[in-house]
Amino acid sequence: MDKEHYLIHKLSSKYIGDDAAVVGNTLYSMDAFFEDTHYKRAWMSMTQIGRKAMLVNLSDAIAMNAEPKYALVTISLPQDVTTEEIDALTQSLEDTAAQFGCEIIGGDTVAGDKLHLSIAIISQSDAPLLRKGLEEGDLLAYTGTLGECKRDLDRLLSGETIAENSCFYEPKLRAGFVTKARPFLSAGMDISDGLYCDTNKLLDMNKYGFEILNNISDEIGFSGEEYEMLVGFNKAHLETLKRIAEVSGTTLTVFAEVVKNSERFPCKSHHFL
Repeated sequence: MDKEHYLIHKLSSKYIGDDAAVVGNTLYSMDAFFEDTHYKRAWMSMTQIGRKAMLVNLSDAIAMNAEPKYALVTISLPQDVTTEEIDALTQSLEDTAAQFGCEIIGGDTVAGDKLHLSIAIISQSDAPLLRKGLEEGDLLAYTGTLGECKRDLDRLLSGETIAENSCFYEPKLRAGFVTKARPFLSAGMDISDGLYCDTNKLLDMNKYGFEILNNISDEIGFSGEEYEMLVGFNKAHLETLKRIAEVSGTTLTVFAEVVKNSERFPCKSHHFL
């Protein structure tokens, strides 16, 4: 049983279902970044940990065409963390938030045996990009190049090192593309659980299936925490979106068409213990 899916569906709020909860023109989102679930401390500096923790949270706002405004940060601090490391962590959190126009306005700290971060983002949008809105015949596409995160995670788990600019350390958020593309998109979300699993979520939300147009390898489909965009759009907008992608320096890959069937990709958790 997928206990995460089970837990979410036990909650009854009408606001649950997207990357962030939309209440009026304000969006609320929160994600955890937990040691030994999302990363291992030996792999990353405090600056890298703070930056990635903030980026993966900002991604929810960016994916929904929202402007991040405020952040609340809760941190579990182990006894062996030094004040110098705390300085590096908090500076990285603040610098990364500020890069996207976001301010850390509070949170909480607790003692713990591992370094865990949980961040809430408050953002605003007059035209949020939702997961619901796909129509039969829409195309499905993703941004960027997928597969690097799974490849580099496997390398780290094997005791190898990876490049400093790996997307495992530094997710690329597509704010420029989403902002310009929004009028031409039917639906979208960020790719946090892998292209296979997140495509299934998008299809489940809209009660459609898919027909594959370009085959996807498991190395791409199962690669989690990419934080690239998964989008759906009318075929008539393809050339426009290609131009927007090119101008924003974004690769856009069409891989499937939305159809009336129950087809789904294989899906499995990408987290580790």
